[in-house]
Amino acid sequence: MTADPPGTSPLAWTDDGQPRSALFGDVYFSAEDGLAETGAVFLQGCGLPEAWSGRRRFVVGELGFGTGLNIAALLDLWRRHRPPGGQLHIFSIEAHPITADEAARALARWPELSQTVALLTSRWPGRARGRHRVDLPELDAVLDLAVMDVADALEGWSGLADAWFLDGFSPALNPQMWRDEILDLVARRSAPGARAATFTVAGQVRRGLAAAGFAVEKRPGFGRKRERLEARFPGEASPRAVRRVAVVGAGVAGASAARALRALGCEAVVIEAERPGDGGSGNPAGLVTPRLDAGLGEASRLFAQAFGRAVALYEALPDAVLSRGVLQLAAEARDVDRYARIAASDVFEPGALAMLSAQEVGARLGEGAPPALDQRGALVIAPAAVLAAWTGAAVRARVAALVRDPDGWSLRDAAGDEIVRADAVILANALAARDLAPDALRLQPVRGQATWTTEPLAAPAVAWGGYALAMPQGLLFGATHDRDDAGTDLREGDHARNLATLSAALPTLGARAAALPLSGRASVRAVTPDRLPVAGEIEPGLFALTGFGSRGFSLAPLLAEHVAALAAGAPSPISRDAADLVAPGRFALREARRRS
Repeated sequence: MTADPPGTSPLAWTDDGQPRSALFGDVYFSAEDGLAETGAVFLQGCGLPEAWSGRRRFVVGELGFGTGLNIAALLDLWRRHRPPGGQLHIFSIEAHPITADEAARALARWPELSQTVALLTSRWPGRARGRHRVDLPELDAVLDLAVMDVADALEGWSGLADAWFLDGFSPALNPQMWRDEILDLVARRSAPGARAATFTVAGQVRRGLAAAGFAVEKRPGFGRKRERLEARFPGEASPRAVRRVAVVGAGVAGASAARALRALGCEAVVIEAERPGDGGSGNPAGLVTPRLDAGLGEASRLFAQAFGRAVALYEALPDAVLSRGVLQLAAEARDVDRYARIAASDVFEPGALAMLSAQEVGARLGEGAPPALDQRGALVIAPAAVLAAWTGAAVRARVAALVRDPDGWSLRDAAGDEIVRADAVILANALAARDLAPDALRLQPVRGQATWTTEPLAAPAVAWGGYALAMPQGLLFGATHDRDDAGTDLREGDHARNLATLSAALPTLGARAAALPLSGRASVRAVTPDRLPVAGEIEPGLFALTGFGSRGFSLAPLLAEHVAALAAGAPSPISRDAADLVAPGRFALREARRRS
């Protein structure tokens, strides 16, 4: 399914200012009083707020995000009646999203929701095909919106909902939303004791819910609708414990894990052998760019989602963003077509990527250059600001052993003394993670030395295999990429290599840099045989978050949320297929298949 063309909207306005679907010819909500309808059909229909009483985590699923009215009403109810320490997780699906301005106009008729609507529309999800996460920490809530076909969204979701708002357009006008296969997926994604509610009593819906395992009852309807449905899934709700999680490593992976765990209401204890950012996250500046994969498959979608999530999180941090926009030079003629295909795809936000001619690139750089992909949303960030904001207080110790017992995990030093105890452990310490899980992690060292000047040297951020980016104190460029080299010593020969790489791509900039004093640092990154990260469960209670190579700042924030969700028993923001791509056990599974 492709995105709606730029400049088009699935929403039309009636003469009296009511929002109506231009695609399905149906109203988004009741013309009598949409908010009252939401309260009667969905909130009361799912037993809210009583159903979340005493719960530490409550998950609501929705088919049909629309204008966001149901979610705004839900958030407002949660704001007023949430249980102490409670976390609300919302998963909604919308194949044809509207804009924040359209939502604000549609919801402006209910001033009693103005505070919640303003918060929601200020962080409105994007329109790219894929999965979007919206943080609402003021309400102890998070919204995951899947912009895609309903079947794909439900198939890929890892969560179990405690309540379902079934609010697609009417079965007569949008039958695809109410197919038996869809209602069966709703049941498979329901927690024991889950409740579902909908405005329709169509026989197809009643029979589909019953066949999926729900006990279905008709209830008095709202307004001119005589009846509505409530349904209950068998079983009893079981509390999901908030966990104490030890995070080993305080680079971008560990910092991202700590942030994600705390956002889920967990306690994160970060343990670092040296100091935060001592490894691959310690350069004075870093690039946040998407990995450009013209295959546009599951890996492409994951990389695009990770890039969008990283940018949103960094832009919310004071002092983290140094500049915006990165030019990706076409190193070969075939790159032009490849970049053009990626820019035209729907996995990025409309207008986020654009091809520039050689003349346009040359004007931007001040010297001759090939065509380039203008990555307008890409960032240059200050790693130290990110680590300081997310890591928190770290325990200074080197973890030498992990010991599992019935009460959880004991992390111990080389002398066998306990450093900390935790319910779960996340190994986010790059290459060193393989020492703590040697049989599970396939990691290889790659040494990278970056070079920088300490004199002012302004230049747009540009990448081509190498990269160059301006910092407040000078220009950073590089970096070397030497496999199976774990040395961190600074090498003059590598500064010369970096300067040669820069000069080959941008001779004028290279000549200016060569006239200045150079310094830098070397660090060791961890990579995997398939060059994808490792993010997932190694064994019950033990998780890995490593193998990012040089893309930690682009990939770690989202994949840390995935691993934190696994540790905390919360819904993951990534699809099940994406989780399989980065699972620690993927190499062993491939080997088993080859042997069979």
